[in-house]
Amino acid sequence: MIVNYEPKLDYADVLIVPQVSEIKSRKDVTLEVTYKSKSGRNWYGIPIMAANMSTVGTWDMALSLSKYKIVTCLKKGGDYYSNFVTTYPDCKDYVSLTLGLDSQSKLFVDTATIDDPTFVCVDVANGYMTSFHDFVRKVKDKWKTSIIIAGNVVTPEGVEELSKAGAEFVKVGIGSGSMCLTRRVAGVGYPQLSAVLECVETAEALGIGIVSDGGIVYPGDFAKSFVAGAAFSMAGGILTGHDECGGEIRHGQNGEMRMVHYGMSSKTANEKYNGGLADYRASEGRTVEVPYRGPVVHTIQEILGGLRSACSYVGASCLPELGSRGTLVKVNRTINTIFERHEV
Repeated sequence: MIVNYEPKLDYADVLIVPQVSEIKSRKDVTLEVTYKSKSGRNWYGIPIMAANMSTVGTWDMALSLSKYKIVTCLKKGGDYYSNFVTTYPDCKDYVSLTLGLDSQSKLFVDTATIDDPTFVCVDVANGYMTSFHDFVRKVKDKWKTSIIIAGNVVTPEGVEELSKAGAEFVKVGIGSGSMCLTRRVAGVGYPQLSAVLECVETAEALGIGIVSDGGIVYPGDFAKSFVAGAAFSMAGGILTGHDECGGEIRHGQNGEMRMVHYGMSSKTANEKYNGGLADYRASEGRTVEVPYRGPVVHTIQEILGGLRSACSYVGASCLPELGSRGTLVKVNRTINTIFERHEV
């Protein structure tokens, strides 16, 4: 038995320390970055990703977020991706094809004749399986010029294995998502901020990037993930409840509108896509009703405004400088919630 007694951190455990800044206004901060892949493909945009969940990675979400040069990882399904880029070719750089280890994903890799996607997200809950590494290699061999995102893992050795398999970005995060029950059901996971901090050093040495996936509760958590060294920050829960999500609308006892949202390892998702929950496994995802929040543009404005504000507090004129100039301090409490129940 091995027990690691070193304290580990989530976003709720830290704040970003302000410092002298020459930034005169938040509008002077540039959020777009340029990335050149190992295959020579150039990408320009804001390094935030919408997660490939059924009620987040939708066509409507992709259309809305592409206006901000934000990437949407479309929900799993080769045809779902190919039909989108055929219908909206101008959005190709801001959507990702998403695949798993399921038979349909494997068949799509074997038979698809589409042009190399800008991004391919190869996504499973447990990125440590050697069968998954083999599949990532196959995907990279299929679409040689695509930017391959693979995960999830939470340790440097996991990052190294996926880099060997061909991933240019590794998704880091197990159990930290708002819809994930893996920590409760399986007892497996790792505090999100520490996972990113510990994986970044290995990723940089290998010449790849980290996608921090999960754990975002507040807009300020995006900034914390970039200070920690993430190249991209992926979120799902904070983007739910919007018109673009396409979730089922329900009405509460007082008539308030609510939208159904569920994790991709939930009983709901298994019933919808796999014919039910297999008898050898447990549900590791929640199904919830979230308040209806209208169009996603308002949430995006809050997220991007928060990032610009964080940059201005540390004197960063762009997101890469937020990572190099930012400092995190461990705290006992990050926010004052005394009037949170009374917000209007």
